[in-house]
Amino acid sequence: MSDIVEKTLTALPGLFLQTPGAGGPAAARAPFSSRLGGLIRGITALTSKHEEEKLIHQELSNLKAAVSAPTTTLKMMKECMVRLIYCEMLGYDASFGYIHAIKLAQQGNLLEKRVGYLAVSLFLHESHELLLLLVNTVVKDLQSTNLVEVCMALTIVSQIFPQEMIPAVLPLIEDKLQHSKEIIRRKAVLALYKFHLIAPNQVQHIHVKFRKALCDRDVGVMAASLHIYHRMIKENSSGYKDLTGSFVTILKQVVGGKLPVDFNYHSVPAPWLQIQLLRILRLLGKDDQRTSELMYDVLDESLRRAELNHNVTYAILFECVHTVYSIYPKSELLEKAAKCIGKFVLSPKINLKYLGLKALTYVIQQDPTLALQHQMTIIECLDHPDPIIKRETLELLYRITNAQNITVIVQKMLEYLHQSKEEYIIVNLVGKIAELAEKYPLFEP
Repeated sequence: MSDIVEKTLTALPGLFLQTPGAGGPAAARAPFSSRLGGLIRGITALTSKHEEEKLIHQELSNLKAAVSAPTTTLKMMKECMVRLIYCEMLGYDASFGYIHAIKLAQQGNLLEKRVGYLAVSLFLHESHELLLLLVNTVVKDLQSTNLVEVCMALTIVSQIFPQEMIPAVLPLIEDKLQHSKEIIRRKAVLALYKFHLIAPNQVQHIHVKFRKALCDRDVGVMAASLHIYHRMIKENSSGYKDLTGSFVTILKQVVGGKLPVDFNYHSVPAPWLQIQLLRILRLLGKDDQRTSELMYDVLDESLRRAELNHNVTYAILFECVHTVYSIYPKSELLEKAAKCIGKFVLSPKINLKYLGLKALTYVIQQDPTLALQHQMTIIECLDHPDPIIKRETLELLYRITNAQNITVIVQKMLEYLHQSKEEYIIVNLVGKIAELAEKYPLFEP
């Protein structure tokens, strides 16, 4: 058996079944290891799909009898749910246990409710009819004084919740935006983000509270609010232009390393937060000179600080370049971004090279002359063994062709045409060559 399976079997008891107090970890681990652990080991040792199906069907038959038995305690039901989750994960139907998962979330102690909520989130979808039976439990847990119960309720709401029942919990979740614990405020923001995705009209009235979340003293709450703002700005950027200064200030703090080190990744300050903020600024600054001018300095700083020592910094740099070429243009920034793209295109890694070619398409849309400095590098990409790189390169060459370089570029296209065997590529390339020949005739009649 592989080391990974052994490590998994060792860790799972602690994740699901350890409870503080009586019995201790050892007592909780015994039934788990003998049943779920035995099931996992048994499946791992099998050599065919038929044997697996036979074993799982027998297991499901045993579980169906166990969850239906009147003598089954909540503690035993919790252990059955974990095994049902595993069977469903393997692709087998365990629908007979769905109602029991809801009952476990309704009746159990903290640990049993936790497993019940987990099972419900994995078993059911948003339009499942049984989900309505959980609404009262969620409402009760949202009103609980126990922090863990409130967290579990907010988590299930942000994962799956029937759209028609949103009014029943919305006031309670709004109140949680003012909670003293940052984890509750953060989960409340994520729950409201979920509501905005499935029923945006029902959360329109609480945009003022979203703004408070953006200024929350906890970084996690602020970061969670960015998901909502990115969505809303994507739908209507004009209504949030006044927040540009706030987003710029937050990005300056992130780039300057002012956030707690917990948000760093490989010494890069909050990279995913940087990416989200850059995407928001890109939407706000598009075709708007006044708004774009507010973000020029922070974009310049982001380009300067993004040292290429890890893949995540390439991601930040790519988003930064995309933003620079999407907002109202500034010549100095455009030139700096064009130089950064060369680091992508020259990379030996296929993914980074592709990102570089993709970034050059943004350059061409803004100013084709800025891409000419990479002309020879782009042409060399035609010799790359990856067909996707070649196709992207051909598209770029077509876009940067002018009267001075048409001979070289068309010659390269013809060479690639002789090598290609794909009908789509041939037809597409012949069309491009014909267009270029018509646009830039070598001999005037």
